[in-house]
This record gives sequence, C-alpha cells and structure tokens, in this order.
Amino acid sequence: MNPNYSFLQVKQVNGQVVSSIEQASLRDLNEGEVAVKVAYSDINYKDALTLKTNGGVIRQYPMTPGIDLAGTVLASKDSQWQVGQKVLQTGYSLGVSAPGGFSQIQIVKGDELVALPDNLDLKQAIQFGTAGFTAALAVLAIKEQLTDLNAPIVITGASGGVGSIAVGLLARLGFKNLIALSRKEAPWLINLGATTIENPNHWLPEKIKPLTKQKIAGVIDTVGGDLLSALIPQVQYAGALALCGNAGGIKLQTTVLPFILRGIKIIGIDSVNVQMPKRLQVWAFLASHRQLLDKLPINEITLEQIPEVAHQLLAGQHQGRTIICIGEA
Repeated sequence: MNPNYSFLQVKQVNGQVVSSIEQASLRDLNEGEVAVKVAYSDINYKDALTLKTNGGVIRQYPMTPGIDLAGTVLASKDSQWQVGQKVLQTGYSLGVSAPGGFSQIQIVKGDELVALPDNLDLKQAIQFGTAGFTAALAVLAIKEQLTDLNAPIVITGASGGVGSIAVGLLARLGFKNLIALSRKEAPWLINLGATTIENPNHWLPEKIKPLTKQKIAGVIDTVGGDLLSALIPQVQYAGALALCGNAGGIKLQTTVLPFILRGIKIIGIDSVNVQMPKRLQVWAFLASHRQLLDKLPINEITLEQIPEVAHQLLAGQHQGRTIICIGEA
C-alpha cells in the first residue's frame, strides 16, 4: 500500500493565487524517478513569488512550490539511488514546473539529485539551499577575478539569504574589506565577516553618471535595478560584478563606458541549470564552510506557516534563512 502524505499546493481561484495543505497517496514510479521522504525545505525569494498572484514563476496551476528539498530515498527506479540514501535537490524545474519541496514526499528525477556531502547533515544542506548555492557561485566567480584580499567588495541585499551567506563565504576566503548593504538593522553581519554595514541609499546618487570615482573592486548583487545601476560606475579598473538577483527590479541603466574604459566584467549567476559536475564541486565547497551556518539567523517553521513567512519576505521584513521542518531527518 502506497503511503499518504501532506503537501502545500497553490492554485488559481478567480484570478488569485491561493494556497492550501492537501493530502495524496504516493503513485507508482516511472523509470528514472525517485521518491524522496522530505525532511526539510526552505523559503527563498523565488519561493515567495510562487505564492503571489502574478508572481511570474509558476505558469501552470495547481502546483506544489519549493525549489529545494533534502531528505531520504523512499523508493527508486533509478539505479544511481538506493532506498535509505540521503539526498538533496536544488533548482532545475523543482517547485516551478514540477512539484517541489513543500511536501512530505516528492517524486523527482534521479538525474537531478545530489548525494548529501559526507560532512553535511540534511538540516545544514537546506540551511544553505539555493541561497547558499547561489552565493557560492557568485563568490567563486568573484574570487577568480580579484586576487587582492584587501580589495573593497560590496554585497547588496546583505541581510537576505544569498547576501548574508556571500558575506560569510568571502570572509572565510580571506577577503578583508566587505561592505554589506542593508536597509535593516543587521549587526550579526559583522560577526559573519562584514567590515561595515551601510544603507544602500548612501550609494544612490541623485543622478547616475556613466562613470564616477572608482571606489570598489567587486560587487555581489542580489538586488538589481537602481542600486546596481548606481554601483557599476563606481567599480574600479578590472573590477567585477556577479549578478544573481532582481529583488529591486530587472531594469539596468548603464553605458558601455565602464566596460570599454575600465575593463570591468559582469558575470551572470544562474543557480537553476548548473551542470552536475560543477554542482557537485559547489556543494563540496559549501560543505567545507559549513561552520558559517552557526553565525546565520535561521528560523524554523512548518508547512502551515509558509504563506506568512513568504509575505514577510516579499515585504522586505525577512532576515537570514528560514527552513521548513517537514519530516524526520
């Protein structure tokens, strides 16, 4: 007899997105599929958008959101995975066009699973989640471009999941001049390794010029919009920006001048479709820096509390990471 399980579902009712907790029985698996007993998921900005009307993430309803999951293999029709193995998944179509991690049991493609790294437990893996994975991609990209550990680096949206983990990773790699931008009071960022915490308004001029004084060597940007537009002219010669978010907007106001006169680089960070070899390397990197999780504000909630926390995140009232305790680890 196939087990029953609970999951959060979003659907459209009279043009509005509504969520509810539903129940189902596990269906039979197709070849290449794996059923995972989910222990933990988390809430990222993208997850919050899936619960929002016109959020622009989910195209077909009903859907189970949750772009991350960590748990134990319950059943498998993929020879790579055996019952009892601990696994995680971030990205791909999970929680967007395929049912996601906000579920006690989820069926996923075996080719998209990652074995839990030896020195991480399931809770730590999801404390990193897509936020940590994205931060690691951005940090490693900046590290390739900047060799001076005293180079000033700006991290936008620093009190959020991606930004805060980026601060911690940069500090652990030895970077000593980290400028964390946050509109919230977040003194814990200093403990993570930030040199200073500044309001992003200090970096927003009345008028954005093509080039201004060269103040910073690197940027990890989770915000986009006006703030990113204002930072680009302030990047010094041969500097680099890693872009991984659009919480502040998708438009970018710039000219070719910073690129052709200062040789700066913009590096786009996508965490969804990263190929498996690199995916494994990034998770190994995160596992080697798991100690930074002890310095992060991490909140734990249940499936029923997801809509409330998603609302807080979209309203800019959320800090650090929130994980969802779904089943036994």
